[in-house]
Amino acid sequence: MNRSFIFGLVLVALVLNLALGANIYLRAAKPANDDESAAASEELFHDALQKIHSEYVDGTNLTYRQLVYSALKGAVGKLDPHSEFLDADSFQELQDDTEGQFGGLGLMVGMKDGHVTVIAPMDDTPGSRAGILSGDRIVKVEGKSVDKIPLEDVVKQLRGDPGSTVRLTVERPGSGALKNFTLTRAVIQMDMIKDLNGQKKFPLDENKIGYVRITQFGEKTGDELEAALDQLKRQGMKGLIVDLRWNPGGLLDQAVEVCQKFLPVGQLVVSTEGRHTLEKYFARGSGDELKNMPVVVLANLGSASAAEIVTGCLQDLHRAVVLGEKTFGKGSVQTIFPLDDGSALKLTVAKYYTPSHKVIHQQGITPDIFVPLTDAEEAAILIKRAPGGLDSLPDKDRASIQAMHDEQLDRAEDLLKGLLIYDKLTAAPKPEKVAEK
Repeated sequence: MNRSFIFGLVLVALVLNLALGANIYLRAAKPANDDESAAASEELFHDALQKIHSEYVDGTNLTYRQLVYSALKGAVGKLDPHSEFLDADSFQELQDDTEGQFGGLGLMVGMKDGHVTVIAPMDDTPGSRAGILSGDRIVKVEGKSVDKIPLEDVVKQLRGDPGSTVRLTVERPGSGALKNFTLTRAVIQMDMIKDLNGQKKFPLDENKIGYVRITQFGEKTGDELEAALDQLKRQGMKGLIVDLRWNPGGLLDQAVEVCQKFLPVGQLVVSTEGRHTLEKYFARGSGDELKNMPVVVLANLGSASAAEIVTGCLQDLHRAVVLGEKTFGKGSVQTIFPLDDGSALKLTVAKYYTPSHKVIHQQGITPDIFVPLTDAEEAAILIKRAPGGLDSLPDKDRASIQAMHDEQLDRAEDLLKGLLIYDKLTAAPKPEKVAEK
């Protein structure tokens, strides 16, 4: 064999061996990518925690529990505006909310475009009586900016003992105007279903049109709606307005329970899709309790979460006409994971989809009939709804508020009257044709 050929093979083998050795050395010397290594990350967290505890200049009274809670709040708060870490007190407050009673101002708030935004003021609460509207931004509490403060901490500042006061600075995005309020906290206790007069009598108008306002989706919403519908049907109701304006949402199961009162058994109401799960919720119960009676749903920017599930479902299935303005667009599912020390994680685990698979989150529900209201018209509605709201105004202001119409409600009534007239005409027997002689 040619010596030069053999020499070439040996040289190639040596080069390959050197390259392989160098590659192994470099790979050994280069630290592994630990981004997904739980053990390495836990060690890093532990080291940082120890260093903060022992070296921070003002850390004499810092406890490891405080540091861990702060770290969890920061980590979870970076995920999305609706996920949060709840200490034991905050977890209890959340449970009080869904049970229908708590202390505070009656303002449902969320993060929108980086601002603490009022989703909806609850009826007959300090916030609604003061004239705070959906979409208003809370920029200061007690004179201090809430910018860069976690949402749950802002909520804590808003709450307190009934009878205590809190100062707010609110920005109205439409005009950019800043308004200062001093509000007295109260025990917030809500009826979930009300009639047009803010009571639970549920009268019909002269056209046999009924009206129910769902204020929130709490544990009693389905039962209260059932009782209201029973009253209305006994009076001979022929059409229904369901008012979801300024309804900030609540419990998913209650949204499904409300929807199924208008749908056939087995109909898909909503689906939730997450990383690992696909859940579908179907109508059960006794079927459409109104027997396909015409329904109009009123919605606006203050309609969020569970209110958007109901709006989107009934619109998708052509079971109701949606009238008003585009909804808030809060269509994600939060699950509460209780922890051993009484705290909890509230994590976004999925998003809502309407029966036709339209996503609600950050999109909202667009009404079938768009009827906008001005800030003044919205304020007038909220004042009229609040018990004693009109009585608290000077005579001149009271007269102007009373004179303002709820244009959305008026249009809904007109629409139902038209549908009832059409149904009557189409149901009437047609005259027989007379044969020509």
